Order: sequence, then structure tokens, then C-alpha cells
Amino acid sequence: MIRTGLRNAIFAGSAPHHSPAVAQVRTLLKSIGGFVDAKPVRSYDFISIGSGPAGERAAIIAAQYGRRSAIIEMAARPGGAMVNTGTVASKVLRETALVASALRRRPIPGCEGGVPKGLSMKRFMARRTLAQLEEADHIEDRLEGSGVEIIHGRGEIVDGHTVRVTHDDGSSLLLTTEYILIATGSSPARGKHVDFSHPAIVDADGILELDTMPHSLVIVGAGVIGSEYAGIFGELGVDVTLIEPRNTLLRFLDEEIRAVLLHGMDEVGIKLRFGQSVAKVEGLANGRARTTMADGSTIESDCVLWSLGRNGNTAHIGLENIGIEPDERGNIKVDARYRTSCRSVFAAGDVIGFPALASTSMEQGRVAACHMFDIPFLTKIADTVPIGIYTIPAIGAVGLTEEEAVSGGRDIVVGRAYYRDNPRGRMLGDDTGMLKAIFDRHTRVLLGVSIVGMDATELVHFGQLAIHSGHGIQYLVETCLNYPTLTELYKTAAFDAIAALLAPATAKAAA
Repeated sequence: MIRTGLRNAIFAGSAPHHSPAVAQVRTLLKSIGGFVDAKPVRSYDFISIGSGPAGERAAIIAAQYGRRSAIIEMAARPGGAMVNTGTVASKVLRETALVASALRRRPIPGCEGGVPKGLSMKRFMARRTLAQLEEADHIEDRLEGSGVEIIHGRGEIVDGHTVRVTHDDGSSLLLTTEYILIATGSSPARGKHVDFSHPAIVDADGILELDTMPHSLVIVGAGVIGSEYAGIFGELGVDVTLIEPRNTLLRFLDEEIRAVLLHGMDEVGIKLRFGQSVAKVEGLANGRARTTMADGSTIESDCVLWSLGRNGNTAHIGLENIGIEPDERGNIKVDARYRTSCRSVFAAGDVIGFPALASTSMEQGRVAACHMFDIPFLTKIADTVPIGIYTIPAIGAVGLTEEEAVSGGRDIVVGRAYYRDNPRGRMLGDDTGMLKAIFDRHTRVLLGVSIVGMDATELVHFGQLAIHSGHGIQYLVETCLNYPTLTELYKTAAFDAIAALLAPATAKAAA
């Protein structure tokens, strides 16, 4: 109590810098962390270590409700991996790839298009840099507009109410706060038998920094990130081999939806090698890379992307000072309020593991801040959380898949709608996409939607709202939708479900 009172008095500015109280606190701080030379500053109500989606949203909520808030960020620009290395950057690359391949998918007589081999990645990724800068500017504007202070440096927790910030020049600050949010994100996991020092061997961060477009690419790991990059480079005509130790990719997807995705990958020539493990990846003197499989076979390629999971960024942030031990993946355990085992410290975003999506991280940050300060704004994340996977074709899903509904003992009826039967789908040249809706057979409410095809990550939100509102077949068939639109797929699926419900009576009448 004495230590806390003295520390708060000094950092609030109520004690002279050279007073006996300051000297006493310096001695105490030295005993708990050796930070005697740090310069004291004023106290905060909320501090986030990390400015990714979780940290940003939490800081803004706290500030909007009158709490003095700050974010500690070691990168030059805010946004975390979402802006600087992950979500925004990879999605810009995907959109650029679709533009480059548009004439192949929707040919116009006399017009040619495509990506020349050996194209500079820097030129191809020009829009990525612009999009990143614009998003970082928007984040800074939102933070500054809400009164959130951005402090650049590396944050390290001293105790449950103190954070040390070390700047690039070695100087440091000590900050006190009522609550701390750990929002440090995650980084690509790196295999020990992989030579990442070679320029042809990269992880999900390094793939965006290649000098030239590779002619051939081996991707190890068919999770979300690996599958997304396989689609992007396959769309650009790169010779892609996708290796996955398990027997398929993205096993949480509906089986029919996954089959359409696999067909789309096969159409652009992606080689799929499931149930196979990699023994070693090494760089070659000629600038290429060699992937050695567990069975001894080898694959040479211009580039290898290692994409087997991500680890929470929890090293060197002082968790040991507050009794928190992350798991083997570096993830922090939290409760339903996103509080850690230390009552004044919360965690949100990728650093707590699954689902590790930018969208869920934003909501986790908001919920955590509301629980910290008893703000009656947001106390939990909605049960209907959508999934958006930016493969080619894209996938959107919310609620139950058919397999989950059946295994859960639900009596269901399924409605399907195909892009090729939809006028807008035909205009877009998508003849393989589909929407699959799962309804309760008795109440006829919508239980889940899975979509694969153009704009699937946007279309899924209509289904999310319908599930959350308790709507079902009747609502979908009665709703008037614009024509021609992909949203009409929902109405088609509802009518298909009605046909399935009436099938016994129809068969009897026909007999």
C-alpha cells in the first residue's frame, strides 16, 4: 500500500522529483524490477501494450468513457499485424491478383491480360503500401480524436499496475495505470529445421517482401494463411504446391464448401499434397530452395512459404513479474471477461489464441475495456461470429455447418443455391460458387450458412443477422431483394429447403 501510494503520488506529479518520497520509490522499484533509472510520468487509467485491433478498440472505448488511456507501440505506425504485415497487406495482394486475372476469368474477344513473369513484387504491391498508409492514418486519427496517447517503444510489465517503456535510444519511462491490456498479437511460427536465413525461404511476413514474382512456390501448411496465399499466387499463374500434414485443409468447413474450394484450387493448377510431412527446407546456392519430404522425395522451387501456425508475442513483456505463464504457443489464458490470472491485467486478440481474427480481436478489446471499468456498453461478443476466409474462391460461414448440426442431434433441412443459377453470379463469371443454408426442420429457423464464391465474405453477414434475429425460411421467402444480386441466393436456398420439406408429399402426388 505504501509503495502504491508513493508511486501514484509521484507519477501524478504531486511529489517533487528530488524529494525523499521519490528516492524511496526509486529504491522500491529497484527491488521489484531494477528500473531505478526510468523517468517517472503521470498515471493512466488504461494502458494497452500493442496497437492492433484489440488494443485500439479497447483504448478508444476507455477514452470515450472518460478514462485516461494510452497505447504502447514499438512499431513506427499503429495497427499491428493487421495493417503492417497481415490482413490489409495480404488482402490488397488478393484484390490485385483478381484484377490481373479478370480477363482470363471473364474474357473479352480481342483483349488480353495477365502478369508478366519476373514482375517486380514492389511494383505489383504498390497498392498495398498505399492501403497500409491510409489505414494507419485512419487509426491514428481515431486514437487522437478520442484522446488516446500513443507512446512509441517496447512495453514491459513491472507489476500489475506499472509498465516500463524502453525507447529505441535506450531511454525509458515508467507508467502507472489502473488496468493493463496485453494486445501484443502473434508472429509466424518457425520450424527449427528450416533455414530462414536464405532469401528464398520466408514466413507469412516475409512473403510480402520478395523482390520478384516467383515462377514456383511451395507452401508448407494449408491453414487459413497458407490456403489464402496458395489461391493468390495460383491466380497469378505461379506454379504452386500446397503441402499439409493432415488429410485435408480447413477441416472446420462444411464438406461441400471445402470441395468447391479444392476444385477451384485444382482449376488454377495448384498441386495439393495432403497427409505428407516436411523433413527439411534448405536454401540452395543458385538462389532457389529445396523442400525434403519425410519420405525422402524433394521439391525445388523459387520460393518456400512456411505457414504452420502462429505464436503469441509474449516473450520479454514481463509476464513473469505478474505470475502469468503462457502456453507452448505463447498464448495467454483468459476468462470470459478477458481477464488474466492477474486481476488488473487483461489480454485480447491473437495473443489469446483461437479464433485470432481481426474482427473478433476488435470485439474482444471492446468487451475487455467495458469489464475493466463497468461500462454498460458491451459485455460479451455475439454468439453469431462470422468466419471470412479470403481464398480464391472466398469463403464465408456463420452458425452451424451441416456436419455440426447432425452431430449435435438437430433435425434439419438443407437449402442450396448455386451461383450459376443466379443472374448476378453469371455476370461475374462465377459458375462454381454456392450458398448452403441449414434450417431447423420443425421451427424452420436458420441455424447456419456456408458460402463459397464471389463476395462470400460480404454475403455471410445477411445470414448472420437472420440467425441472430431468429429468422428462417418464411422471412427469406417473404423478403423482397434487389435484382440482380447475389443476396437472392438466400431466397433461392429457402425455396430449395421448402422443396425438400415438401418432397414426400410431392412424390406421393406424382405416384
